[in-house]
Amino acid sequence: QVQLVESGGGLVQAGGSLRLSCASTRTVVTLNSMGWYRQAPGKERELVARITSLGGPVYADSVKDRFTISRGDAKNTVHLQMNNLTPEDTAVYYCAAAVSAASAATYWGPGTQVTVSS
Repeated sequence: QVQLVESGGGLVQAGGSLRLSCASTRTVVTLNSMGWYRQAPGKERELVARITSLGGPVYADSVKDRFTISRGDAKNTVHLQMNNLTPEDTAVYYCAAAVSAASAATYWGPGTQVTVSS
């Protein structure tokens, strides 16, 4: 069983930055797809950014040029650098991963709260 552990959420003022990190508790398998989703109150969960072994990262239009996803040096880790945050970015952010690069999410983290104050 693969478990994902997120860290780095918190409260920040508009215009500020946060860096989220996600790591798998198991490194026996290689997670070829890792990404971040978010869910704001009353809204559906949406893709924020995703990176796979097949190609470059994919971003939601709303975060392009502000957020950067990257794989960590340690196996099965991923980071999300979030700059110029706005109150609209307030949500629970979930790390998601899959062994197959063609799959978006087989495993999910418990989520970390990001709150941006105006």
